[in-house]
Amino acid sequence: MNFWSLYQHGFARIAACTGHTVIADPHANAEAVLRQARDCADEGVAVAVFPELGLTGYSIEDLLLQDALLDRVEAAVRTVVAGSAELLPVLVVGAPLRHRHRVYNCAVIIHRGRVLGVVPKSYPPNYREFYERRQIADGHDERGGTIRVAGAEVPFGVDLLFAAEDVPGLVLHTEICEDMWVPVPPSAEAALAGATVLVNLSGSPITVGRAEDRRLLCRSASSRCLAAYVYAAAGLGESTTDLSWDGQTMIYENGVLLAETDRFPLGDRYAVADVDLDLLRQERQRMGTFDDNRRAHAARTGDFRTVTFELDPPVTDLGLRRRVERFPFVPADPERLALDCYEAYNIQVAGLQQRLAAIGGPKVVIGVSGGLDSTHALIVAARAMDRAGRPRSDILAFTLPGFATSDHTKDNAHKLMRALGVTAAELDITPTARLMLKEIGHPFASGEPVYDVTFENVQAGLRTDYLFRLANQRGGIVLGTGDLSELALGWSTYGVGDQMSHYNVNSGVPKTLIQHLIRWVISSGQFDDDTGKILAAILDTEISPELVPGEEMQSTESKIGPYALHDFTLFQVLRYGFRPSKIAFLAWHAWHDPDAGAWPPGFPEAKRGAYDLAEIRHWLEVFCRRFFAFSQFKRSAMPNGPKVSAGGSLSPRGDWRAPSDGNAEAWLRDLDRFDFDAAGSGR
Repeated sequence: MNFWSLYQHGFARIAACTGHTVIADPHANAEAVLRQARDCADEGVAVAVFPELGLTGYSIEDLLLQDALLDRVEAAVRTVVAGSAELLPVLVVGAPLRHRHRVYNCAVIIHRGRVLGVVPKSYPPNYREFYERRQIADGHDERGGTIRVAGAEVPFGVDLLFAAEDVPGLVLHTEICEDMWVPVPPSAEAALAGATVLVNLSGSPITVGRAEDRRLLCRSASSRCLAAYVYAAAGLGESTTDLSWDGQTMIYENGVLLAETDRFPLGDRYAVADVDLDLLRQERQRMGTFDDNRRAHAARTGDFRTVTFELDPPVTDLGLRRRVERFPFVPADPERLALDCYEAYNIQVAGLQQRLAAIGGPKVVIGVSGGLDSTHALIVAARAMDRAGRPRSDILAFTLPGFATSDHTKDNAHKLMRALGVTAAELDITPTARLMLKEIGHPFASGEPVYDVTFENVQAGLRTDYLFRLANQRGGIVLGTGDLSELALGWSTYGVGDQMSHYNVNSGVPKTLIQHLIRWVISSGQFDDDTGKILAAILDTEISPELVPGEEMQSTESKIGPYALHDFTLFQVLRYGFRPSKIAFLAWHAWHDPDAGAWPPGFPEAKRGAYDLAEIRHWLEVFCRRFFAFSQFKRSAMPNGPKVSAGGSLSPRGDWRAPSDGNAEAWLRDLDRFDFDAAGSGR
């Protein structure tokens, strides 16, 4: 298996094409289709979709009933069929075809020298600028039939699916223009019947605002149907007697725009994107109501016919034609990120406010280290008190220095507590830690520089123990600070340690998002300027547990790996259930070049790094071992806390339920499917 082949990882390359139509000249239009089809084949495209009535032009009105033209259409279809014989893509081409006593507006599905089937338009419009029913028959009730085209009898009807036998999950359905504007479009039934790639051949003249309406409908269809939606509209060359045309093309996947072309083009254009068929399948598996809906409509969805074909896709390196976010929990689009941060912060604030109100309004006890997680939990608590009309002095904040606490982080903790006006105190845990280490006979108590897990957990456990006892003493609850990423990796001290609290506002927030939340808090003026400056200084601090003494600061990421990669993996595992090998493929495309693609706004230039395939594979294995085989027992006993990200949570009462005594063998074996050494040298 070639690691670099997108088709080996559950993708299919799709194109939405438009170009210059020659009115009533099927031969010229057939040649234009084949010209673009050859270009698509060179790029490894599996499916190429062309506009409505593309072989004649959409805007020819009564010419659609002229025998001379319809004869030329049949010849043009044969031309496209013959020209497709050595080409990779399935071609979805628009043509008017005679059938029985009427002319139908059809999509002709062609692959490697044969017509796979013909789908008529279900709902020809007859209002405002449209008068299709004057020439075109309504095809919505055409099911189970055949039509003779290009010298062969082929399936005909709106009940057709086209499935690639050698590309799992690639199942096409075709509808035409107006079909997507009706309340129950044909594509909705087709998706329930199994279609994953819904294509729309469109004429659709342009008027002010219509492009946005199309986007809304395409996005909505892809989201509701858990599918890809591929839209190709007619462009230059159509008649401008009373209308104009913009050649809009776009490809959506589950509500996300993957690709589109510029409108009003002068020549050929095609939007190309790699649709993730695994993602669509996973979404349908997880959303059980999707199949419940299929069962409710089984009388219609159960009688779809499936036409199969062999795509024979290339297994070479074609790159990847889709945007892969480096930080899937952190969108690179500034407006989207600002909205996400606003919602995430207020989800946390509202969750804590409600919890405090529900249990009688206790004080909040929190340990503040001067690091990102405790800083963010503290500013969430401060805003929750503000919203509840309570004084911030009801937050009892403690810094608890240990053997390796730096002056820098401790100073930042004190500055932040003062700036926020909380009740602040310092409680040095080192005397108690020394006593415990002595009483359990640890070598450190005898002067030996032994800094093992026991040495670290004595400190982590004492900090939490003190906080719980302080909460008992002063009428409070302990606010947890550990984040989603630490929960995923099991990077916490179990029980009497930072794994435990009375309520944890950060449990649904990944490490890579927290820094952006703090940046948003600063930029949106949630607190005064002095507090903002302190928060900015904390953002520049190395992530460290500060448990081991030494000249060099202890680095969490040097031990367990970069959170950037771990959060990338966590999102793909938790949200989509992807295989590790596919995650490695995606991670390489996201992370191999720091100059490619967009970074989240505000992300420091100096920290914009890259990872090669060997690093990605190594840390993937670390993640799989820790997530699947080691750390579930900590999550099974985690405290309450709000779900924040659509990427998911790890609560055993919510998104993630797994055995505490699982193993990682299936995931590690998947990584072994590919020779990563050979793959790395190939690039």
